[in-house]
Parts: sequence; C-alpha cells; structure tokens
Amino acid sequence: MTTLTASIPVERIAKSRISEVDFNNLEFGKYISDHMLVVDFLNGKWQEPKIVPFGDIPMSPAMLSLHYGQSVFEGMKAFKNKDGNICIFRPQKHSERLNKSLARMCMSEIPEELFIQSLHAIVETDQNWIPTSEGSSLYLRPVVFAYEPRLGVKIADHFKFFILTSPAGAYFSKPTRLKVEETFVRAAEGGTGFAKCAGNYGGAFYPTQVARQEGFDQVLWTDAKEHKYIDEAGVMNVMFVIDGKLITPRLTTALLDGVTRDSILKLAPQLGITVEERKVSVEEIENAFKKGTITEAFGSGTAAVVSPIATINIHGIDYNLPAAGPDSFQVRVKEKLNNMRLGFEADTFGWNYVIPVNGQ
Repeated sequence: MTTLTASIPVERIAKSRISEVDFNNLEFGKYISDHMLVVDFLNGKWQEPKIVPFGDIPMSPAMLSLHYGQSVFEGMKAFKNKDGNICIFRPQKHSERLNKSLARMCMSEIPEELFIQSLHAIVETDQNWIPTSEGSSLYLRPVVFAYEPRLGVKIADHFKFFILTSPAGAYFSKPTRLKVEETFVRAAEGGTGFAKCAGNYGGAFYPTQVARQEGFDQVLWTDAKEHKYIDEAGVMNVMFVIDGKLITPRLTTALLDGVTRDSILKLAPQLGITVEERKVSVEEIENAFKKGTITEAFGSGTAAVVSPIATINIHGIDYNLPAAGPDSFQVRVKEKLNNMRLGFEADTFGWNYVIPVNGQ
C-alpha cells in the first residue's frame, strides 16, 4: 500500500548526529534519530503536525501525565525492502490499537490519516537512519501523553503526540526461562491490560525483578482471579504448539492485542497448522509436558517477532522444551513474516505501507 503525505513542515537539525552511531552495534533504544514529529491537541482538536530536531521539551512539574498516568504509546518498525523502498509494517493495525488505548485512558483519539501521514513524514525525513544489515530496522515510537499542568484529578484537555525513531539491530533472543506467576498480577479483566499504557509496564517491573533474582528471565502472567489461566509472557503474547496445533490465550480486556500475534495467527493456516484461540490453563500446559505433547512455546512481539521459550517453571518444577529447529513452526513463521516485510514473498494481506525512495 502506498500513500503520499500532505506537506508537513520540517525544521532540519543544524548538524546530524548520525556519525555518532555505531551501526554494527545497535543497542536497542540507545540512539534516537535526528528529528521528532510533534502534534498538540488543543481547543478540542488536533493541531497541525510539525517535525523538529530531537531534543528536550519544556514541561511543568504539574503536568497531569506525571501525576495520574495518562500516557499511551505504540511500538512498530520500518524496513528497507529488497527494492530499496521503505516499508512501515501494519500502520493501520497500530492506529486501531492506539485509539483503543487512548479511548480507555480518556484521551483524544488520533485520526488514522493523521497517524499514518505523521509516520510517513518522520520516517521519510530520517530515512538515512534506517539500518540495512540483515534483521535490522528503524524502530518507531509514537507516544501520547497529558500535557496540561494541573494538580486536580481530572481528564486532561491538552495532549502531546510525539513520534520518535531509533535504529535497531537484529534481535537475537536466546531461549528464555519463564516462571508461572502465582502471586503478582499484571492486569485484571475490566482493567487496562489491553491498553498499551505506561502504567502497565511500570507495574510489571517488580515481579519481573523478583523472578530474575530467582534465575528466570521473565514471568508467565496468569489471570488475576485464580492464577489458573495463562495470560501473557513478560511483555509478549505467548503461543504453544501442542498435539500439532498452535494454541494461544484468547484475547480479553486483560491481554494486549499484539500486532505480531495477529500476524502469526493469520499466517499459520498458510503453513499448515491449525489455530486455537481459547482459555489455556496452567494445568493443561503442565499435563502437556508430562505427556510429551507440547513441542514448542514462544513469545511474540515487535522486537524479536518470536522469542523461543526454553523452560517454564510450574509450581516450582522446571519443564524444558527442545531447541527450535529449522522445521519448527516458530522458525518457519518468523522467516515467512520477514520475507513478506522485505518483499521476498507476496504481501497477500496488504500489510506493508510503502514509501518510495528516489522515484522507485
């Protein structure tokens, strides 16, 4: 899909910082590109977007987002495809999810056209920051937060919408060790678990820190009421291959509707695997280990696409999974998804938003 943006004014940085970047060693989030896109919501409507040099912003210590947590963000990627053009992956799906998060946090929704035009403009402006090594990308971070200064507990009337970009290298995720969480809670149904709001992540830090002190990489979150059903793995959706079927927890208001999750579920039938979205109990996973019917488990998310799981600790007992080989579903679906992003396979779903480069 290709769409041209309306003219968005660009204030160019006096001197680019790109020479400071070691593109051979891109630590995730370390480098921020030269520019940022900024839009204000004032007087009941979104104002005109503009692109300015990346830098600090003035803010009041009474800014409402600091006190009451009205802050929402997205995480997505742009790539150089095999033809040298730029592809932003599934911006419409990200726009839809962002607006669901904003609505839940009583924040002003962003029209899809404004969102996609803004992404187009900032990526085009800093296109030289897109790394071209295998597996690399330009990470995109749209963020919206309450900017109004006020100490009273209220819904803000002034918001800021930013898009930052950051070159990211190939993500090589070692197989993770997960602990089924039976004490702490990430989110409860009816809460903000489905929204990509800042508080969800801050609240997960302590349980994750405890798990790491116990020798695990992340927690496998369970339902808030009984701790009987699987929710998510760390900051990713989780999937299992049991009896040759791809099984993943069905979405509820406690789970994030992952864009990578959705992509994998849509590609699975093309790879000859049956999909089941339903409640998945801890007991079912434990029994599958005991019977030897579980062959794969992995997380899905923007950073790694798939993150293989090596061990799941259930009630204090480690259950181990075999290493993912080239014929495993998680390896095959990751390869297919990457090939579609880069243009080596047909984009049958129309997921890529293409920005032509040099008239291509």
